[in-house]
Formats: sequence, structure tokens, C-alpha cells
Amino acid sequence: MKALKYILASIAIGCAMVSCDTDVENTVIQKPKTYSEQYYKNLRDYKKSDHEISFMWFAQWSGQNSMAVRFNGLPDSLDICSIWGGGIPPKENTQLWEDLRFTQRVKGTKMLYVAIVRLGAEDDSHPFKQKLNEGLAMPQGEEREATIREAIEMYAMYYVDQVFENDLDGFDADYEPEGDMLTGDYFVHFMKTLGKYMGPNQDQTKVERLKLIQERYGTEHNDVDKMLCVDGNSETGVIPYCDYYLIQNYGGGVPSGSRGWPSEKCVWCVNWGDNWNTSGDQLYNQARYEPATGRKGGFGAFYGQRDYFVHTNNPEPWYRFRQCIQIQNPAIR
Repeated sequence: MKALKYILASIAIGCAMVSCDTDVENTVIQKPKTYSEQYYKNLRDYKKSDHEISFMWFAQWSGQNSMAVRFNGLPDSLDICSIWGGGIPPKENTQLWEDLRFTQRVKGTKMLYVAIVRLGAEDDSHPFKQKLNEGLAMPQGEEREATIREAIEMYAMYYVDQVFENDLDGFDADYEPEGDMLTGDYFVHFMKTLGKYMGPNQDQTKVERLKLIQERYGTEHNDVDKMLCVDGNSETGVIPYCDYYLIQNYGGGVPSGSRGWPSEKCVWCVNWGDNWNTSGDQLYNQARYEPATGRKGGFGAFYGQRDYFVHTNNPEPWYRFRQCIQIQNPAIR
């Protein structure tokens, strides 16, 4: 990836982080460092530019006394964060939401809602699941199929609502059906429904999308550029509707092939939850990799927050993750 010449070097490496507080009795919330308005503007401009992105599934955000588990403690140059392990943060936790909004709006980090999408496994209390049960109880035929597809559309809109009603930047569909009915053409139909409200849907103009958004959520909602991503299994039928395929390359080897996806939509992700205390080669493999032609979408990590931990192979919080951002997108010095 070529360097982005107008970006200051300080942007790409992110902010210097304070060391992790290991005193379990301490309840004092650490205060993050702040920088000039120009610094934050440069940071947002960098993230809006065309470049290979850095990505993280971020869990354990319910804790707040250490920067290791705060949204505002994430590397400044992180492009996209999927909020993993707990759904939508509780509204009563105002400190958590202040951190999230600052990271989202001031630093420009995209915040995605992520969920494992298994319609058949959902609780029967949901209207979309009741509609599915109604369809599955019907005899084979057009009415049955239409009812099932209606249930899928209702399920998709459930996630669209989570994104828009909480002012998040998009949705990450974790596609690991494991026997669930939401697979194949049904999954494509699910993603196409999501694609009416987010993602790079080439079948729809921005004006058409805005009309749908404002009809459902009100005229104060005008963001027609929310993101749609998929991770887990590959389903090439959803390619036109997705910004990125977040590939779970958890073996950590050098990436090979793009699983039928355009390389520029492929973000190669390592399992950092299990490998945070290793040499870090897996993460570096993802950052350094470039396809034979074109470029990749980027690199990322599952449970990426564990790179905050200081140990023999990680001399300071986020040392390796920030190094990988620099390797992938070198700053001009």
C-alpha cells in the first residue's frame, strides 16, 4: 500500500497509550490524552481516504477502569471497530457512550454492530421468528416461500433498526449458520434487504436510499453511507452488497487467495484472543500481505484489545498493532 502523502506521521501511529492499570481494586477512570483539533481533523481525513484499512473485533468494553477496555483507548488510527460480545452497549452507561461517540465522531473510527445471524435459532418472542414459524408450518408452495422470505426481511430490518436507532456506522453480519436455515439464497436475500439501507448497493441510487431511511427513521436521518460487512463463511452472492469481507484467517498463516471475493474487499483477520502473547508474526503476516494484482482490503484481529497487554513480545500497549498499521500504510516522515 502506497503512503498517503498528506497524512502526518503522528496520525498513522495513533496516540501514545498509558500503561495498563493492574490494580483490580482501582475504580478511577483513566483519562485519555487529547490532541489538537488539527490532529483530529487529519485523523478523520486519513480514514476517509482510499487505503487498506485496519479492523478489530473489540470485546470486554463493559469494563471502564482501564484504557485497555475503553473505546477511547483503541489505537487512534484504527479504521473500523465491530462491537463484539454483548450487543448494543447499555444506554445507562453514559461514560461508555461518551467514549464511543468521541472515538466515532472525533477520531473518525467506524463503529459497527455485529451479530451472529441465525434466524432459526432466535427466540420465539420476536415477531420475525413468529413469522418464520408460521411459514415453516405451511405446506410446500408459493405462500410458504413468500412467508419465509417475509420473515427474513423482518429479521434484516431488526438489525437495520439497531444501527440507525443507535447512530452506529453499519452492520457486520457474522455468517456462521451451523445448520441454521438462513443460508444460501436465503442469506443472500437477507443481505439484499440490509443492502437497501447500507453498503455499496449498485442497484439503488442515494436518493432512493435516503427516501427509505427517512420514511422509516425520520428526516433527521440522512446518512446514506453506512457500511455493510460480512464475516465467517464465504457467500459470493452477497459481494455486490458488502463493503468488506472480514476473513477469519485464524490459522495466522500468510493469506492465500480471496475465496472468490475481489481482493480489495478482503480484510485478513487473525485470532488475537488466543495468540496475543506470541511473537506476533500472525498479525504481521496479515499487514504485510499484498495480492499478486491490486491490493487487499486490509488486516484485522479478533479480540484485538489484547494487544494492549505488555509482555516480552509487546513492550508497550498497542505496539504491534500500531506497527502493523504503519507497515500497511507507511507515513511520510
